[in-house]
Amino acid sequence: KSAGLRQNPSVRSRIYHALYESRGFCSKQSLAVECGISMPTLYQNLNELMEDGLVHYSGEERSTGGRRAQGLDIVPDARVSVGIAVSEHQLRFVAADLRLHELAYKTVSYNPGELFSGEMADNIAETLERFLDEYEIDREKLLGVGVTFPALITADSSEIQFAPTLNMRNVPISGMIGKIPYPLYVDNDGSASGHAECFVRREQKDMAYLSLEYGVGGAVLMDGQLYRGGSGHSGEFGHICVEPGGLRCNCGKNGCLEAYCSPLRIEKTLGVSAEVFFRGVEEHRPEYEELLYDMLRHLAVAINSIRMTLDCNVILGGFFSEFLAPYLPVIRRYVLSGNPFDENADFVQFSSLRRHITPLGAALHFTREFVS
Repeated sequence: KSAGLRQNPSVRSRIYHALYESRGFCSKQSLAVECGISMPTLYQNLNELMEDGLVHYSGEERSTGGRRAQGLDIVPDARVSVGIAVSEHQLRFVAADLRLHELAYKTVSYNPGELFSGEMADNIAETLERFLDEYEIDREKLLGVGVTFPALITADSSEIQFAPTLNMRNVPISGMIGKIPYPLYVDNDGSASGHAECFVRREQKDMAYLSLEYGVGGAVLMDGQLYRGGSGHSGEFGHICVEPGGLRCNCGKNGCLEAYCSPLRIEKTLGVSAEVFFRGVEEHRPEYEELLYDMLRHLAVAINSIRMTLDCNVILGGFFSEFLAPYLPVIRRYVLSGNPFDENADFVQFSSLRRHITPLGAALHFTREFVS
């Protein structure tokens, strides 16, 4: 329709946001009350939203004493976003709808040396196109592609300043993702994951998100907003010193959490993957159990440092956290042993999304932008 025939965009926006934030059954009558508009105005704007494929009847009906009312909801897959998480050994692709529901997921392994090659940008762009084709993602609905790196990134998103696990300093990002032909967004992996965790928790707006992957990082969320700090380094929890003079970290310092609690430590110490390691723990292999509990004790030191500083819930996420979830009682016990203020450690929690949270966080940027 021409702009002159459209109803007030702010009214449409209020209606869409009310439906997007709705927690349960939403009828036309309740929607009109929520938005403070008349029923004729509601009908006119709803018709336009439905014509645009953004709103539909949810299929639910509830009795209001007379005629059964039909429920309304947004169309979750009216738009799609893609997230790509770059880590030391693999690329993780995810497609998500407007509710951040996962529509497709794929992991692609690569040689870390390829990141420096001139072919990497072509490889990532081609792999993305195959991913879209394989899962029949409608490019007409694609809002954009978010990409995360385990790295400090310049404010203009043009360069990786420092990425210890990728062994990178001052590397232009365009050399890796410059061939992607869709709107692009680049972020630190921990920051993107923290945003995603805050998004799914909704009611919980203050948190420290601790990302446990090959690299260890995180994010600080205040009132639902990311706190980046004066230099953009907020949430670099992986480089909290948990053992002065301890193990050498990829950052060049000693005793960092990342050196003590990541899959890289397992690979360096025992030469096995995380999957094999935790099977060995279940089989009560002494050297495996000893390493695990040492990792958990150092993790607890970092959690206590975060708790003492920020006094908020500490959420553990990232693919490595999936292996640690059965040991939550142990982690909490270690945390309490070093915490003089709290009577329990319920503030230590695991992420709702865990394994795929990083690429989902990358995709979330375009979802939030569209809804806003």
